[in-house]
Amino acid sequence: MQEWWERLGSFSSVFLRFALGLSFLSAVADRFGWWGAFGQPNVAWGNFARFVAYTGKLNWFLPHAMIPALAVLSTGAEIFFGLLLLAGWQTRIAAACSGILLMTFGLAMTLALGIEAASEPLRLFSRRGQLAFGDLSYVPI
Repeated sequence: MQEWWERLGSFSSVFLRFALGLSFLSAVADRFGWWGAFGQPNVAWGNFARFVAYTGKLNWFLPHAMIPALAVLSTGAEIFFGLLLLAGWQTRIAAACSGILLMTFGLAMTLALGIEAASEPLRLFSRRGQLAFGDLSYVPI
């Protein structure tokens, strides 16, 4: 029979996996305007064009022609890792890769906007959560 702390660890890893997966998919939903138009509460982009412009702002060092492809690539990666985390398939790899993806986002934000922009508490939670999740010795479904 499992001890109470083993059951709690099992629950917390599933909760963390769902929270991280849903946070990725929520950001994608915002890009497609599913949470509302720009300017409404809790809406960062409101449409994909605003996200592409923000991607260009963060990646000022890249040629302008690469920015739309980079925006699509990062959106695709967030959808892919979000779904992998929700499904529970290859969770260690998905958690590690999504942690690397978020650290890349944080590095680009730091270089383009300064340290304050990259230190938003939710982003810090997400990066640390994914790295911690990838380090768990036992990952249940």
